[in-house]
Amino acid sequence: MKIKSFASSSKGNCYLIDDGRTQILIECGISIAKIRKALDYKLSGVSGCLSSHSHRDHCKAAQGIIRAGVDLYTSQETIDSLEISSHRVNVIKARKRFEIGTFHIMPFETIHDTPGSLGFLIASHGEKLLFITDSAYVKHKFNGITHLMIESNYQPEILEQNIINGSVSESQKNRLLFSHMSLDNVLKFLGDMDRSKLQEIFLMHLSAGNSNAVEMKRKVVELTRVPTTVCKE
Repeated sequence: MKIKSFASSSKGNCYLIDDGRTQILIECGISIAKIRKALDYKLSGVSGCLSSHSHRDHCKAAQGIIRAGVDLYTSQETIDSLEISSHRVNVIKARKRFEIGTFHIMPFETIHDTPGSLGFLIASHGEKLLFITDSAYVKHKFNGITHLMIESNYQPEILEQNIINGSVSESQKNRLLFSHMSLDNVLKFLGDMDRSKLQEIFLMHLSAGNSNAVEMKRKVVELTRVPTTVCKE
């Protein structure tokens, strides 16, 4: 699998997954114009778009994707929240497998603050990609993962310092704690998971003010000895 990050932050998220036969987008949280440009204006080559949940930074271009002739796959709760209706909108459910071209996709529940939030386990030609974002922690176990895309939103020590200096409110802190993944929880998940086939790690959705990308990458590499990329804005 080849993975490209077009955007990865609270401003917007969008990623391209390509197995050589099928291309899909995960998230469409930037403008359709930016998506077209990132794809070198070849959106017609994309077979579908997965959207994890209804927050705008993950589904801003949902209508644009549909109008461009690309099928959107997301939960009923997300569809209801976005108030979208089209023959190109496909309802998917946690733990119900489906296919897009050569990709076999298993959605699963995530721990976020909006209904119907999903992560994705994506298999193709013997490889397995695990995608999980906007989740306080990972409650499922996975084996044989070859590619990992995981949110690493904040570092608790930086967050606490920002609370002290007043740049982050208590309400903001509580939302992060219960709906986004800390580096500590990323490291715990990595420490517990089967890493025997893991080829690469992508750290996504870093908080601009509550994370240090260099430190995050260093700690993940120290633990796993797996090549790690920090997805940029």
